[in-house]
Amino acid sequence: MLELIAVIVLIAIAITVASVSVSNSLGGARIQAASRDLVAALRYTRGQAIVKGEQKTLDVDLEDMSYQAPGKAAVKFPDKIEVKLLTAQNELIHEKAGRIRFYPDGSSTGGHISIIAGTREWRVNVGWLTGEVDLEELRE
Repeated sequence: MLELIAVIVLIAIAITVASVSVSNSLGGARIQAASRDLVAALRYTRGQAIVKGEQKTLDVDLEDMSYQAPGKAAVKFPDKIEVKLLTAQNELIHEKAGRIRFYPDGSSTGGHISIIAGTREWRVNVGWLTGEVDLEELRE
């Protein structure tokens, strides 16, 4: 009987370890997908500025945990993540909201948006001179 209890305890420990590992993997995939969606929205905004020949902005609302590209519905960030916005001072709407502006020549006001979940952080960078948008993983 003691051996049976020991086996059950070992199985329970193995299941716990496996579930934590799967949970961390899913969390990493969720933050990476949110980051890639944000990159796509920023590139879309830049493309619209170039094609339309007028300034376009991607608005980020940290209070509502969402962002909005021009002519598109607002997109919510996933739950249980932290988002930080660094943009030009004149692009801040208030302390919890701001925007990144793109110009018809493709340049931008620049900045970056960090998406953080636990120990994982992805940063979406926007170059001010070229308007180029890229994604980098800072820590895991």
